[in-house]
Amino acid sequence: MSRCYTQLALADRRRLHQLVAAKVPINEMARQLGRHRSTIYREIKRNTFRDRELP
Repeated sequence: MSRCYTQLALADRRRLHQLVAAKVPINEMARQLGRHRSTIYREIKRNTFRDRELP
């Protein structure tokens, strides 16, 4: 029984960026995005998201 890992979609990364900017707690970010909090920590640590489409 292996688990299938799926990466965060662009929409999820945009939402995460908004939540980080609003200083929402990690547990709440994870709940809203439907992901484990370790995924959120990892995304914030490894991948600082910069959206070129938004000003």
